[in-house]
Amino acid sequence: MYLKANSPHAASAGKSVIGFNLINGKEVEGDLSLIQAKSAVDSRDLVGMFPDSGEKDVARAAKAAADAFPDWSAAPVAARAALLLRAADLLATHRDKLARIVTREIGMTPLEAQAELQEALNALAFYSGAPEPAPAGQAGAFRRPLGVCGVLATGISPLAAPLRKILPAILCGNTVVWKPSDNAPTSAYLLLRILMEAGLPPGVVNTVNGRGRAGCGKHFLAGIEKGHFQSFSFVGSLALGRTVGEVCGRNLLQPDLDLTGKGSLVVMPDADLDQAAADALRAAFGQSGQRLTGLANLIVHEACVAGFRERLLAGLAGLKVGNPMTHPEVAFGPMLNARVSTGFREHWESGRAEGATLLTGGEAWTEANRTAQLQGDIAHGVYLQPCVWEGVTPAMALFSNQVLGPTVNLCSAKDADEALAWADLAPCRLASSLYTRDRGLIERFKRESRADVIGLNEIGHEAQARLRFSGFGTRPGGRSTLDGFTRWAAMSEPPVTGAGATDGWAAGSPLQTDWASL
Repeated sequence: MYLKANSPHAASAGKSVIGFNLINGKEVEGDLSLIQAKSAVDSRDLVGMFPDSGEKDVARAAKAAADAFPDWSAAPVAARAALLLRAADLLATHRDKLARIVTREIGMTPLEAQAELQEALNALAFYSGAPEPAPAGQAGAFRRPLGVCGVLATGISPLAAPLRKILPAILCGNTVVWKPSDNAPTSAYLLLRILMEAGLPPGVVNTVNGRGRAGCGKHFLAGIEKGHFQSFSFVGSLALGRTVGEVCGRNLLQPDLDLTGKGSLVVMPDADLDQAAADALRAAFGQSGQRLTGLANLIVHEACVAGFRERLLAGLAGLKVGNPMTHPEVAFGPMLNARVSTGFREHWESGRAEGATLLTGGEAWTEANRTAQLQGDIAHGVYLQPCVWEGVTPAMALFSNQVLGPTVNLCSAKDADEALAWADLAPCRLASSLYTRDRGLIERFKRESRADVIGLNEIGHEAQARLRFSGFGTRPGGRSTLDGFTRWAAMSEPPVTGAGATDGWAAGSPLQTDWASL
């Protein structure tokens, strides 16, 4: 790792990280050119430079992981869990530095970046609880690791999302090849260095950086067909998730898919409308509407839709938005990049064409339309006004299409039956919330909702590491996650006497990160 001076226009943001692929415990250059990780907040800020990897890099990382698998899978589970605890201590020590990198790189507000770090720490704490070891001297069933696990994760959640795959994989004795998002390579690079500084042996987790479908991502997926991986995890869009599932299916691998989507929030007349509106603002517009699980459709009973609309728009008008580096108090910042914002811009015209009414938003922020709501310099990022659509029905594409960005639909339902039925329509089945004081309706919602994550008088958001939910393929969350990274074997043998496996195991890493200079 090298640090170099940033552009004079962005010197106050911090230095630029010159990083590498991490393969077999070593920093390795890629076969192709370099990619630049520019800040979502200010494109003049070069956060990092990393290899754009090719087919040979993927194969090299897969071989390193395969070579490391025998020793790592034979290590005591308690030792693997202890490593995660050491990594948690290091991450906690450097969380403020890493949170600032996350803000620079993908545009999270400082509060959101700290929440991302906390989710990562929660995952480390949870998965440091070890799975059951294999029984000895009796009949039983036990877990066996799969081998090399490929991990491909979105840059929207650069730390917590990949850790929810990497941690259970290595805890169960697997090794990993991880392709970080080209939108957040610096955050991923520093996270892996923390794991290595905690004692992760060479080859257990390897990274190959690069572009998406047109670059390293294409070669990474091809690694499934070539037999590089015995397991494959993906966190990202529904469209790419389908492709990953198809490739895994052809090769008889069970895909582990966490697919992004937006959910619903149902509001009944007896609800606390102030609380519901405040929660809706956070769910719809937090992280500029780019969360793994956000809010797409506000389904409000017609008897209270006017009062709810008034509260929602008043709250939105009071939100401060803009540059999170210079104004950490803003509610949300920029889009990840101009490429991601393209689909959001297109939805303005499609919504109008379908007959929906745009109550607010519909433009990018510029100096020409700046108001007191906008904070800081926005000239070198993509900052989009928050949108609220009214008159949206399930017949409209606006209701069903997943739009990445700060937008929400206000839908008026005639009664509770219609509202709950709409809540189960795509794309609302990932997360769904109900605001009401009616216990009968709450119990019905718990019983009938088809959502993976349910909120009752609070937002249904991504489940914590300790809570299981259905997902696609494997079962994310809780101990059931381990099933996705192990296979069960039945065994019987007589008791074995004599020395058993060693209880201690440790490995060091020559990599030391200059955190003080970041």
